[in-house]
Amino acid sequence: MMEIDIPDLIEFNDHGNHWPTYIDAVYEVFKNDFVRTKPFFRGKRLGLKRHPEIDNREYTFYHMTHKGADEQNRIPDLRRCERIPWGKPTIEKCDEWELKVWEQKRKGETRICIWLELDDEPDYIVILNERKGYLLPWTAFVLEYEHERKKKQREYERWLKKAGGAR
Repeated sequence: MMEIDIPDLIEFNDHGNHWPTYIDAVYEVFKNDFVRTKPFFRGKRLGLKRHPEIDNREYTFYHMTHKGADEQNRIPDLRRCERIPWGKPTIEKCDEWELKVWEQKRKGETRICIWLELDDEPDYIVILNERKGYLLPWTAFVLEYEHERKKKQREYERWLKKAGGAR
């Protein structure tokens, strides 16, 4: 596996274990990476899902830092928050870092999965949603359990088989 130089985590205890201070710091990184500058994935620009705003922040931020099936009642996920600095480089450096990238269909839409596999940290997945002429960062999450890794590996292998071995 190639050497991957990822940004440091944003740790809760580095912000006085104070949630408002911490989430502001996490949001500042998100703003720098996704609002002030626009990342690209393989030449396609990324937009943002801005609405509905949650706490005066873009919906994409909410989705990349909170978890839960009920969209109205998602809860903060410290693992997602810590890794927000990983989102942009995972997207922009996926080919350079030789990451697993594949497409999946969800709710009739095409999603692009980018899998950052690490030796000393839980794996990180970024999901992009295809739109006409651009992509939306949809969510990002940590694979904390082995069964999650196996599920994603099967998904990737099925896609590879369908795509004829294209990476």
